[in-house]
Amino acid sequence: MAGDLFGDDDPAPAGTPAAGAPLAERLRPKTLTEVVGQEHLTGAEGAIGRMVAAGQLSSMILWGPPGTGKTTIARLLAEAVGMRFAPLSAVFSGVADLKKAFADAEKMAAAGKRTLLFVDEIHRFNRAQQDGFLPYVERGTVVLVGATTENPSFALNAALLSRAQVLVLRRLDEQAMATLLDRAEAEVGKPLPLTDAAREALTASADGDGRFLLNQVETLSAAGIAGPLDPAALAQLLHRRMPVYDKDRDGHYNLISALHKALRGSDPQAALYYMARMLVAGEEPLYVLRRLVRFASEDVGLADPQALVQCLAAKDAYQFLGSPEGELAIVQACLYLATAPKSNAAYAAQKAAFASARETGSLAPPANILNAPTRLMKELGYGAGYEYDHDAEGGFSGADYWPEEMGPQTYYRPTDRGFEKRIAERIAWWDEQRKARG
Repeated sequence: MAGDLFGDDDPAPAGTPAAGAPLAERLRPKTLTEVVGQEHLTGAEGAIGRMVAAGQLSSMILWGPPGTGKTTIARLLAEAVGMRFAPLSAVFSGVADLKKAFADAEKMAAAGKRTLLFVDEIHRFNRAQQDGFLPYVERGTVVLVGATTENPSFALNAALLSRAQVLVLRRLDEQAMATLLDRAEAEVGKPLPLTDAAREALTASADGDGRFLLNQVETLSAAGIAGPLDPAALAQLLHRRMPVYDKDRDGHYNLISALHKALRGSDPQAALYYMARMLVAGEEPLYVLRRLVRFASEDVGLADPQALVQCLAAKDAYQFLGSPEGELAIVQACLYLATAPKSNAAYAAQKAAFASARETGSLAPPANILNAPTRLMKELGYGAGYEYDHDAEGGFSGADYWPEEMGPQTYYRPTDRGFEKRIAERIAWWDEQRKARG
């Protein structure tokens, strides 16, 4: 599997790995207590720990980033409760493979042996294939353990989710990665030729992916380097793991959400960080710009009317310059938005006005503000009594523009922040004039 600490697309049977097996395979945990970084699940108080203690497993979906131990946990779960482990990969399996897996499980059940069916990359099965699991899960023919790097809410059927617990595996933290590094050095029988700073850089380069870290260690230990490497020398020898980022999936939506929230919270440093994360990972800059333009209207609005101008100017500058020069204009727009006064008054006004428009249907405006291009319309009173504001004292007539059946409404409520404070003062002045004129 592309997203597992010690798992494979087609995991081999449990046992002692061959001497020439990859380091990650040789270090595969033998018990759940050896799994690092997932103690919130595998510990005595965790969901998995409680199930193992009770000796009874329920179907589950293991959701987490690559290299966090999904296949390993599934294999060890089966061993811990004495179940048969049957692995499948949704990448390489079809309907025939599923039918065979269920038939084998039924035969084993008749012989008194229950089956843990592990389905790697389960989100890759289509909706109909996912529905095929339901009767076998309901009858207890199999205990289903699915592994996915995708958000189950979007990737899996609601019916399947209702029959399985979703357990979230965490990206491996520094302590977990340090533990793996220590185990790796013990396995290869010698310390890595790294300075302390390079050791930290090696761990950071894996980006929370345990399998990637162990593969890097294996490459480094096989290189036969005598002297300790500093971070720069290490970077020349090894490559960094590319950040986990699917442009149409969770990485995409999580980071744009984080960017939006940091902007709204007026934290320019965090906003710049999340924007950089997206662009470094290969996000389309125009997508980021579209979201900044939206933010300018939704969260800044008239508190600073220049915010929208800045974002549109950044879009023009990027299209004119291209990458990488044009990305500085995106940075400028991001910083402007983060440091601008915030108001969602225009956004709230839009929602309220649209809701009111849907509720009131086809109410006619007052006749005095309707144009009367024909004689009949004039006879019906269209335009009669209309006060031309430019001719009124102070350029303000104070007329009522609302349908008679509805009456005046208030949708837009400017804040006292930024330019909107001045707008609020104008509106208050007009309201006073309107009252004074009856």
